[in-house]
Amino acid sequence: MNNNTSNHQQTKIAIIGAGFGGIAMAIRLQQQGITDFIILEKASDFGGTWRENRYPGAACDVQSHMYSLSFAPKSDWSKRYAEAPEIFAYIQDLVSRFNIRAFTRLNTEVHSAHYDEQNCQWHLNLNDQNTLIAQYVVFASGPLHVPQIPHIKGIENFKGKVFHSSQWDHEYDLNGKNVASIGTGGSAIQYIPEIAPECKQLYVMQRTAAWVIPRDERLYHAVEKKLFAQFDWFRKLHRARLYWSNESRVVPIVKPTVMKYAQKLGEMFIKHQVKDPKIAKKLIPNYIMGCKRILVSNKYFPTFNRSNVELVTDQIQEVTEHSIVTRDGKSRKIDCLIYGTGFITDPRIYLKNFECVGLNGIRLNDLWQQGAESYYGISTKHFPNLFQLLGPNTVLAHNSVVFMIESQVDYILQMIKAVDQSHSDAIVVKADVHDAFNDYVQKMMNNTVWQSGCVSWYQQDGGKNFALWPTYTWKYWLNTKTLNVADYQFLSKVA
Repeated sequence: MNNNTSNHQQTKIAIIGAGFGGIAMAIRLQQQGITDFIILEKASDFGGTWRENRYPGAACDVQSHMYSLSFAPKSDWSKRYAEAPEIFAYIQDLVSRFNIRAFTRLNTEVHSAHYDEQNCQWHLNLNDQNTLIAQYVVFASGPLHVPQIPHIKGIENFKGKVFHSSQWDHEYDLNGKNVASIGTGGSAIQYIPEIAPECKQLYVMQRTAAWVIPRDERLYHAVEKKLFAQFDWFRKLHRARLYWSNESRVVPIVKPTVMKYAQKLGEMFIKHQVKDPKIAKKLIPNYIMGCKRILVSNKYFPTFNRSNVELVTDQIQEVTEHSIVTRDGKSRKIDCLIYGTGFITDPRIYLKNFECVGLNGIRLNDLWQQGAESYYGISTKHFPNLFQLLGPNTVLAHNSVVFMIESQVDYILQMIKAVDQSHSDAIVVKADVHDAFNDYVQKMMNNTVWQSGCVSWYQQDGGKNFALWPTYTWKYWLNTKTLNVADYQFLSKVA
């Protein structure tokens, strides 16, 4: 990075975010011999979602060997599904191994981004009043970093402790406390079994039941770790087996009639694990399995066999100074309220205060007014040299997003190389190509379980699925393996 003036700095590539995506981009840039880049991270440490989510029981629901970078593998994962501390340690190890810290500015938030058409550069306004000028910008902030906090009547009057699962207060002792947990999503089903033994009384406030299937959990034996370390082909074989096993899950997703058979097994799993038939019935969702995210846990359902755990399905009416009140008029005294309500995933909402201006003064928020769209989740029309990782319609519900990140990072490298080889300064996807692709994605969504009638975080208001890739990831990899320059327009500085 070059320092031009006291408050204007310049770099070739600015990466926003130091989670999995930003770190993967930084590693691959170095492997390609590119070192003129900088990572801008608003927090004080690396790790993204695994830095934030430290709640009890936090773990990944993708297998460890798939939830790691293929070009920076870890051979000694302790178990098939890693817990948050081990994943965070892996990220920290990547930072050390590839000297990522030397390319990073922590505690640095980007407030706005404006494209300079004459010079084919982005101007990033930072929280320290400085401006960073970059030829390329990579959004690597990810979709899971802004907590979803529901508005509950009277919450401002509550005298007890309140926190979101991603902002867990480890200093607060839950022992002997009456606790209400709101939500039954991916985070809640992990921490609820962990805190239940500590609480005097735990109320699980369920608006919508979740499909939760068994976790194929086991430790890796020492001999397996040794083989993974000594024989890379053995590790790759294991990773390939996991990958194709995960890919097979697409079949019932695109054929909901097949999913109904899996749903019957899901119902049997609930009835087997929950002793009280009335509670088991309340825990069985009323929508097709897969319409919302399918969760994995061996501990969640047995938690409802505990005498100090109550499943509450009546809607919350209000919170008073010391209680939570449901619409049936019942008041339950609580000391602590925990939001297990997930994250705001619609970029139109979590980026609403981020001003991003592209060609001809077009604002990203205006362009996305009807819904967030991009080309393969990477490029957006009218925004040259602005790339995304895990952009619209490239999050997954069946396999590892790290696989998608790797495909996108390599595609971005191809675009940068294409600009250099063409002796131009910028690259932007053609509007007609961009629009045709998004029409294709939405058409692919039709008749999948995701569009079968439920409301999920995959969708924006109105039902459009803006989040998920609608088919096999190997198709995404194949389509992004080689850049089709005909899909893009190359731009040059004004002489």
